[in-house]
Amino acid sequence: MTESADRILGQLPTRLKEARRAHGLSLDAVAKLSGVSRSMVSQIERGESSPTIATLWNLTRALQVDFAGLLEDRPPTDSIEVMRAGQLPSIDRRGEGCRIVILSPPEEAGSHELYELQFSAGGLLDSQPHRRGAREQISVIEGQVSVQSGMAEERLEAGDTARYAADVTHRISAPNGAARVFLVVRDA
Repeated sequence: MTESADRILGQLPTRLKEARRAHGLSLDAVAKLSGVSRSMVSQIERGESSPTIATLWNLTRALQVDFAGLLEDRPPTDSIEVMRAGQLPSIDRRGEGCRIVILSPPEEAGSHELYELQFSAGGLLDSQPHRRGAREQISVIEGQVSVQSGMAEERLEAGDTARYAADVTHRISAPNGAARVFLVVRDA
C-alpha cells in the first residue's frame, strides 16, 4: 500500500466517529440509518476493519457527510442540515382528516419529537397514553383547534400555545375548519 493510502485508511475511523458524534448519533442509530451492522460500524471506528466502498457509501449517506470530505486533510467545516418540503416524511392514515409531517430527525424518536399537523375541517387526532410523564406542546399556526387531555379541554386559536399531559388519553381536533399546528412530544 502507498503512504497516501495508509494515511487515508488511518484517518477514516476517526473521521467516521467524529461525524457520528457531531450528529449526536449512537452506533445503533447509524446502523439503522445505513443498513450496516452495529458491530461493523464499531469495528470500522476502532480501525479493526476496512469498509468496502459500498459500506463506506452507506455510512457517509447516513451521516450526511461528503465521501471525499472524510478523507481530506482540512478540518471539517460547519454545516446546515436541510430537509426540503418534498423530502419530509408524513403519515396520512393516523387520524381522520389529519396529515402528520415529521420534522424531527429519526434518532430523536421516543425522546423529543416535532411534528406539523395539518387538519381538514372536522379532522382529529386521537392518541393513546404515551409513557408515564410524557408531555406535549402545541402551537396553533392557522385556524382553531380543540385540545383534550384526560378530562381537561381547551380551545386554541392561531398564535396560542398549550402544554399538557400526554400520558393520558388525549385528542386534538379542528371542529370549525382547517387548521395547522406544530406539535412537540417530549417523553419523560
